[in-house]
Amino acid sequence: MLRICKVIGLALLAAAASGCATYTTPGGGVRLDDLPAADFPAATRAAGEEPDFVELVKAEPAASFPARIAIVRIQAPGYSSRTNSCYGEGRYCVVTTRDIESDASYDQLSKLPSMAGLAVMNRFVLPRKFTTSGDLRRAAAALRTDMLLLYTLDTGFKVENSEVSPLTVISLGLLPTRKANIAATASAVMLDVRTGFIYGLAEATAIEEQRANVWSTADAIDSARKKAESVAFEKLVGEIAKFWDDVVRTHRRGNG
Repeated sequence: MLRICKVIGLALLAAAASGCATYTTPGGGVRLDDLPAADFPAATRAAGEEPDFVELVKAEPAASFPARIAIVRIQAPGYSSRTNSCYGEGRYCVVTTRDIESDASYDQLSKLPSMAGLAVMNRFVLPRKFTTSGDLRRAAAALRTDMLLLYTLDTGFKVENSEVSPLTVISLGLLPTRKANIAATASAVMLDVRTGFIYGLAEATAIEEQRANVWSTADAIDSARKKAESVAFEKLVGEIAKFWDDVVRTHRRGNG
């Protein structure tokens, strides 16, 4: 039986020869260190300072409570899946259509204590090119929000001990009868719209385990992918709710 790494490496050729169906894994997520806070002046770069660190140290919380929060999903450049695609170009792109996020999860976020409302970004307020988190903060400011909640999904596929990279074509008919899993990690950061101050971070993971030969169709494997991502996002909302209490308690002016 062919090893899964050979199956992936020769996916297109094998599919053409055997007529097997294929599945393309979705794009990757975004890490916080891939998301600089702002564009930095030449003088700062010339001085040899670490601009991201300098900006983070200088940033102060400026939000008032109850707070309005803008929420947006970001992914690695060129992200796509069977049910979604990305808007914009640059260091990251924005997913403007909800496919794995339930209404109940968004409703839970909007009803957190000391939250005045949840604003969902769309293309009308977004620039075409994304270089820093400042691009999204400016869009959030146009919506008159106090904080910006960024989240991303990073989904990994694995058969036995072989991992499948993002945007890889898998030939489904050649998958071995072995254990396979999809691990979806949802990560979030909450920023101050005015200053870029980081209020908190959250992360949650969900895993779907199956036999690889169950992935006989693209619909079957994508259904498992969406289930893992949906559960991961639901767990993420729970983690955000936990740190939100600390945010309000710590940063509400006068602690009143």
